[in-house]
Amino acid sequence: MGDHAAEAVKLYDLLKKDTNCKSLLSKHLTAERLTELKEKKTGVNGTLADCIRSGCENTDSGVGIYASDPEGYTTFAPVLDAVIKDYHGIDVLNHPPHDYGRDKVDAWKGFADDGMIVSTRVRVGRSYLGLAFPPCIKDEDRAKIEANAEGAFKTLDGDLAGAYHPLGKMTPDEQKQHTEDHFLFNDHDRFLRSAGGYKDWPNNRGIFFNTAKNFLVWVNEEDHLRLISMQMGGDLKAVYLRLISAIEGFEKFNTANGHQFAERDGLGFLTFCPSNLGTGLRASVHIRVPKLAKDEAVLKAECAKYNLQPRGIHGEHTESVGGVYDISNKRRLGLTEYEAIMEMKTGIEKIIELEKAMA
Repeated sequence: MGDHAAEAVKLYDLLKKDTNCKSLLSKHLTAERLTELKEKKTGVNGTLADCIRSGCENTDSGVGIYASDPEGYTTFAPVLDAVIKDYHGIDVLNHPPHDYGRDKVDAWKGFADDGMIVSTRVRVGRSYLGLAFPPCIKDEDRAKIEANAEGAFKTLDGDLAGAYHPLGKMTPDEQKQHTEDHFLFNDHDRFLRSAGGYKDWPNNRGIFFNTAKNFLVWVNEEDHLRLISMQMGGDLKAVYLRLISAIEGFEKFNTANGHQFAERDGLGFLTFCPSNLGTGLRASVHIRVPKLAKDEAVLKAECAKYNLQPRGIHGEHTESVGGVYDISNKRRLGLTEYEAIMEMKTGIEKIIELEKAMA
């Protein structure tokens, strides 16, 4: 048995030792699947151990498994497909063709929120074909990703034009300002750390943002790229249209320069975490729901009815502050980008109605 197979067995034993673990990894990584997959490797030497290390070391994970690289979704499909179907609530991996729905967005009206929505944010994750994810990516591959991204940034114009800021070259004052603006990612997440997300920190990592600071891109954070459109208030239409324009700009640059984002039939865009496949799109609002927030179990139950996911305002594994929650669409796979954004929009409208109706 190879070293990587022995490590997979050791991690599996650690996972199963916690009888209270409720992760999707624990549910779907059976002894039979372990035996089937533990010796396998991808073309960039991604292993099952790479995929499961974080979820086995952090048994309070929700999902608990990442992909070692885009090819990992095929090599380790027996366990990853089971997790993907469970998380996204689907029986068949049959992701539809992309449809951002630009022509349909003009008919939208804003949220009737009476100031409940603090801010709105829509982002997508993207990965370059043939380059590994954090568990086994090399520093030179991060450099390729950064160079590709910088080339695309130079082609963005109009209200998307801006500048790229490498983490390794930021002054302390710049870091402080970007943190206060909620632009700067950090190396504090233990789940990502276990998955190798902070190796060679902060090399070849950075943020791009436009002049208005309502569009930014994270380079080599968790995914290769995170394209993010955001602004204060509840104007989802403006936020989403800006993101579509940015995506179109990146795709045009890729086509002209021989780059390609990783996709797979049935799964859509491939990203590091199986929760972000398909559209890779997460649309969210920071919303004041103090009445619903009195009982978080009630809030979570109501959100679940509309395929929404509430979490703390500082991201996953954080707490709510002052009755403000980050609420987003949960499903990203098996529906188009437009269907995903509409599911979020409709669900948020229902949450607003419910909060207003409560005594």
